Amino acid sequence: MPSRRTFLRQCGLALAASPVLSSLPSWLSSADGFESLRGGVGTFTQRGGTIGWLATPNGLAVVDTQSPDSAPDCWTGLQNRSQGPLSLVINTHHHGDHVGGNGVFAQHTDRLVAHANVPDLMRASAEDGAADDMTYPTDTFEETWSETVGNETLRLRHRGPAHTGGDAIVVFENANIVHVGDLVFNRAYPFIDVAGGADSKNWISSLGTIHDALDDDTIVIHGHGNPEFGITGGREDLLVMRNFLEALNEYVTQQRQAGASLEEMKQTEVLEGFEAFNFDWALSLADCIEAVYREQTTG
Repeated sequence: MPSRRTFLRQCGLALAASPVLSSLPSWLSSADGFESLRGGVGTFTQRGGTIGWLATPNGLAVVDTQSPDSAPDCWTGLQNRSQGPLSLVINTHHHGDHVGGNGVFAQHTDRLVAHANVPDLMRASAEDGAADDMTYPTDTFEETWSETVGNETLRLRHRGPAHTGGDAIVVFENANIVHVGDLVFNRAYPFIDVAGGADSKNWISSLGTIHDALDDDTIVIHGHGNPEFGITGGREDLLVMRNFLEALNEYVTQQRQAGASLEEMKQTEVLEGFEAFNFDWALSLADCIEAVYREQTTG
């Protein structure tokens, strides 16, 4: 794990930083970073947000692209899983550890799909001069999108601002697998990107709605995860994330009503019931408190 400052800068989590890449440790992957789930769907973990992939005899699809350093390893590994062409790439949102490898995959497909807000969010968060070097989505959608790749149907849904202003939920319909991007940091303190259009209250609502639409057999792929809990799980993980965000909002509201300053609020090291979130991770409870404080006082 790099220093917190380095991680934030590389992920684009610092407000002035460019979303380029993250150096997430590969605690959650096999030796080559690949894990197969079912129905030709799997994950790749190396340097950034979790990549989801679909490998069928007739074609490939990729969800998120990590960084320019790790994306070639993912592409090489996918060649061993299907001889079909790369049909498309999906970005779950605009952060650099999820779109940084777009240029690598764009050498093999001319279709990159994301929510309509993602291109502008990528430009807005870029450091000076970096916007022209990014590889942007070519196809965008407002609320829903779907396409068939091989024998699998992929469906995208945007449920309003949450982690950012352009989050996409990706459903592998036949496999009953859902990639939720950074809507879930599995038992880890999340990044609430206020500058990028985040809305923690709608995030709470969205997680409940998504949970209710899934079943107990659904596999959920998370954008990031605590090493003890992993980057895949079930729909119950969405409720843990939702409950944390609810507790966070309640804490900030109560502290403001009691007259506490932001700096006083940020001294709290853990929220009761969410002790598992407090591990060696680049993001802190103080970051979350400050983000929700900003939402409540500037919204």
